Amino acid sequence: MKSHARNSRPTSNRGRLIATALALTAVVAAVSVWLWQRNSSADGSDSAHLPTANAALAGPQGGNAGALSALDKTFLTKVRQAGLWEMPAGRLAQTHASSEAIKRAGMHLLEGHSKLDQLAREDSEALNVPIPDQATAEQQGWVDQLKNAQGREFDQLFVDLLRASHGKIFITIGEVRATTKNSMIRRLATQTNNTVQDHMDVLEDTGLVTDATLNDVASTIPK
Repeated sequence: MKSHARNSRPTSNRGRLIATALALTAVVAAVSVWLWQRNSSADGSDSAHLPTANAALAGPQGGNAGALSALDKTFLTKVRQAGLWEMPAGRLAQTHASSEAIKRAGMHLLEGHSKLDQLAREDSEALNVPIPDQATAEQQGWVDQLKNAQGREFDQLFVDLLRASHGKIFITIGEVRATTKNSMIRRLATQTNNTVQDHMDVLEDTGLVTDATLNDVASTIPK
């Protein structure tokens, strides 16, 4: 029994030492957390102010990656205005065309530009870049021409106007996609490229694209 009593004291001491060490560790940890919170509040770097994934990508436009160039802003305007006249043109094709191929092309215009227009408006708001609510005077004039045409005359005019317009913007899309520093504009350019390619395909499927139209597009390419 005496031997057992002698052995129990060191064990008790070790237990007290371990408990004391754990208590000190807890105190140090609590103090460290308190100091971190105090310093974080002072310099604005607490968890409430840590950058989110989107903020990490933020540029001068407030939450969207990369600076905007003048060409980027012009491109947003061009995409918006393209839809503002090509969607009415697509609707006219359903009532004025004599060819099912033209009506089909018109439906592609309606569907493609509806999606692009929504994307352009969303990007405009996110990037704080104003875009117009009307097509250009020239584009409105094209719609008026289409309204006054019927049958085969409409078919040829529709293809002439739309294939030339798509060919010219196709050149701009390539420049924007290759040079933009902004991820939202890059996405828009990619989607626009796919849509315009589809529209050129269905216009060419009509068999009405002329050399004169292609020469007109070629004349706009910088030498």
